[in-house]
Amino acid sequence: MAEHNDPTQAISLDPWFNHYADRASGLSVSEVRALFAVASRPEVVSLAGGMPFVRGLPEGLVNSALETVMKTDGATALQYGSGQGTPRLREQILDVMRLEGIQGSVDDIVVTTGSQQALDLVTKLFINPGDVILAEAPSYVGAIGVFRSYQADIVHVLMDEHGLIPDALREKIRETKALGKNIKFLYTIPNFHNPAGVTLSAERRPEIVQICQEHNILILEDNPYGLLSFDEPVPPALRSYDDDGVIYLGSFSKFLAPGFRVGWALAPHGIREKLVLAAEAAILCPSQFSQMVISEYMDQADWEAQVSTFRDIYRERRDTMNSALNEHLPELSWNVPNGGFYIWVTLPEGLDSKAMLPRAVTELVAYTPGTAFYADGGGRQNIRLSYCYPTPENIKVGIRRLATVVNGELDLLADFAGTGTLTGGPDTGAVSAPPPNLS
Repeated sequence: MAEHNDPTQAISLDPWFNHYADRASGLSVSEVRALFAVASRPEVVSLAGGMPFVRGLPEGLVNSALETVMKTDGATALQYGSGQGTPRLREQILDVMRLEGIQGSVDDIVVTTGSQQALDLVTKLFINPGDVILAEAPSYVGAIGVFRSYQADIVHVLMDEHGLIPDALREKIRETKALGKNIKFLYTIPNFHNPAGVTLSAERRPEIVQICQEHNILILEDNPYGLLSFDEPVPPALRSYDDDGVIYLGSFSKFLAPGFRVGWALAPHGIREKLVLAAEAAILCPSQFSQMVISEYMDQADWEAQVSTFRDIYRERRDTMNSALNEHLPELSWNVPNGGFYIWVTLPEGLDSKAMLPRAVTELVAYTPGTAFYADGGGRQNIRLSYCYPTPENIKVGIRRLATVVNGELDLLADFAGTGTLTGGPDTGAVSAPPPNLS
């Protein structure tokens, strides 16, 4: 049998390799997706995936909505629909966005197959290979994957505990323009950031919008978590400050259920028309069935009360994880989010979250390494912990197991410092780079 020492020979096992478009080189399995097989094992406590606790939904009301749609308008529900989405659901989306200070128009809403498709459509419309997208450091792994697939140059902008730093944004714009590069948009998750958990402060929001206006930079505001605040409402959306310079992305996945795969974009009028055409070219139309079931559910149920129920569930789990970290891993630092799904942890210097993961799996706990959320190789000293799906008891078990992993790695570092060699266990992949600018 021929040996494949040459990587090009191994690659040639795919006979169509040389036929792919250049942009296909940006497609790769994300670190989050790679964890799914491990995290789905029943013996593993997964603190990795951002899966909503859908069992918190009132099953009777969901079933009733399904039955009503099929009984009263099943033929329509199972048919093709509008590429822009049903007018009824778009009216209801306006009600959702009003809670964050947005006064939009039904005509400017485009319903999509999850907000992930909206991300893809916007990027397809605006990005040529080599164009720059500004994105927070860290940033959503799904967005990074989309941006890479369209061959964008992702430039990270520093955050702190108050969100995106305006002066850092100004500096990155200046540096990027000095290199002669074309900045197409700023991608930001202002509320309960994924993965950092922080919320952009009310004081910074108009300043961020003004900076982008001054430099003619579009803002892509991704807001799947905004309704899931624990103690106080989030500040007004960036879109509320500028109708013409902000595309707002929303989703039913986090406060209803991701299985419906329904999201939306609220876009400036001219962009809206392009989004509809791009959506029709991609999928013809979003699921008429899913849209009609969501509409019926929102008519039947007190959906705002249901959102409040989810807030209570996630608040309890946030508190449980915070307490467990304080008890078992007090030497670490982390944010305490006021909503959403995630706690962003900074490990002690010398530990590598990606290199540490195999050991975590052997201890039957999973997390997402911080490297998944950077386009430039950063995040090795960070991990994202999700408290949304596991029960409070499993969160406690998971953090205890994580403590075993971290303390074992710290013991290895101590052995290395004392002898100059590692005495056993996996390579810690120690790095000397400073931690990201997130507390």
